[in-house]
Amino acid sequence: MKTNVFLFVTFILLKISVVQAQQKPAKIVVRPHEIQDVLNNPGIGFTTFQRFNGDFLNILYRWTEGQPNNYPNFNGDIENRDYPKTTIAYFRIDWKFIEPEKDQYNWPLIDKAIRTAAERGQTLMIRIAPYEDADRDVPKWYREMVGKEKKERSIKWRIDPEDPRYMQYFGGMIKALGQRYDGHPDLESVDVSLVGFWGEGEGSHLLSDRTRIALINSYLDNFKKTPLTFQPLNGDAPDPGVLVKGINIAAYWSDGRNNGTGPQLRHLGYRMDCLGDMTTESWPEQQWSHMKDIYPRDIVKSGMSEAWKKAPVTMEICYTFLHWLDSLKYDENTVNYIFDEALKWHISSFNAKSSAIPKVWSPLVDRWLNKMGYRFVLRKFEYPEVVDLQGQLSFSSIWENVGVAPIYKDYKLAFRLKNSEKVQVLPACDDIRNWLPGDIVCDETLYIPYDLPLGTYQLEVAIVSPVTWEPRVKLAIEGRNKEGWYPLGEIRIKEPLK
Repeated sequence: MKTNVFLFVTFILLKISVVQAQQKPAKIVVRPHEIQDVLNNPGIGFTTFQRFNGDFLNILYRWTEGQPNNYPNFNGDIENRDYPKTTIAYFRIDWKFIEPEKDQYNWPLIDKAIRTAAERGQTLMIRIAPYEDADRDVPKWYREMVGKEKKERSIKWRIDPEDPRYMQYFGGMIKALGQRYDGHPDLESVDVSLVGFWGEGEGSHLLSDRTRIALINSYLDNFKKTPLTFQPLNGDAPDPGVLVKGINIAAYWSDGRNNGTGPQLRHLGYRMDCLGDMTTESWPEQQWSHMKDIYPRDIVKSGMSEAWKKAPVTMEICYTFLHWLDSLKYDENTVNYIFDEALKWHISSFNAKSSAIPKVWSPLVDRWLNKMGYRFVLRKFEYPEVVDLQGQLSFSSIWENVGVAPIYKDYKLAFRLKNSEKVQVLPACDDIRNWLPGDIVCDETLYIPYDLPLGTYQLEVAIVSPVTWEPRVKLAIEGRNKEGWYPLGEIRIKEPLK
């Protein structure tokens, strides 16, 4: 009798175990292989300057800026010789060309630059400089209005920015620019240009609070969607924090002070315009260099050292690579030092002025590009082999951002189920703009739509546009297919048990 009871209990337990096994399908674990290829991804890497992908580079040590592009004949090839392929075209244009007549704006000039960039696989980064040195003055009509050039408080000012007409007209032009282009999908970012040669901001600390805040607000009030980039790092301000304090720019100082909290604060990136300056010989009156004296100090004192977590850091070369090699005699160790400092400051993009990269430094540049900005590696992905129709697809994943910055564009992580009958895209993991450098855990449950045909599907992953659901970002793993998705394995969708 006891034997029969024992056998019966054993039978029931085995049956329960079988049912439980049927209810818990096997897990598939995927560990993609990391690659070291240079990835041409949106918003990061080198930029072209006054040129676009496929154009000829600047010759030797010279470059052009501030004037309208001449748009040389294009043969359809967007590869760049002796220069990386890029996703950003940087366009710097003087005010006089944008507003040749008072209150009459040359928008076709910007329209053509944006359109050309898009045709070459790029977005447009732009700065409108108020004036330059030599004969590159403010607009003729404005010069006639304010009179001859006088000695101003800064040697790099050509007009008095405290004159109310400067805010009225230069600030008015920025307002009109924002009203026309803010949120344009092919506009990468806009530099906050206030005063000084080339719009680099020399003497900004000399502005009255009234003028400084009004000029900055002409950008903040009219660019609510397109990212803005600030530049309080020129080296001429005893305390660059005075340029940032008291305005609605998120900034944090090492002593605990900040510009406040709340939704009114804007996250602005910052830019450097002389990366690689290592010698005091270039600045005999100051006896400092940007790399060793100015940037380490001003990034902290400006309150912008944490800006990279929410907005991009962009940098521009001092001179050109060929000048570094031939005139300054930089060696490999010096170049690596410069690149590593830029990574420490969380660089996302770099303007090398469309000047050729010496072949001897190409490996150094490739190593740098593989760290610049964001770079996502999928380390592990675990998912069920079988799921029920209208049921749950619960997965766990471990990622790593091996770059030095997050992604700033609002792209989405998505999974695709695909077979010969159906294609279904399922977004996941909320806001990947929070994926800072380091390890990332993304565990989530997706729901299988009720109308998805039963059968076996290929499960794929990609980072996609939130509008078209098409892949936009290359991952640093093997397996990318022609459509830009990364296959993870098969998954079967079955009829749920009744």
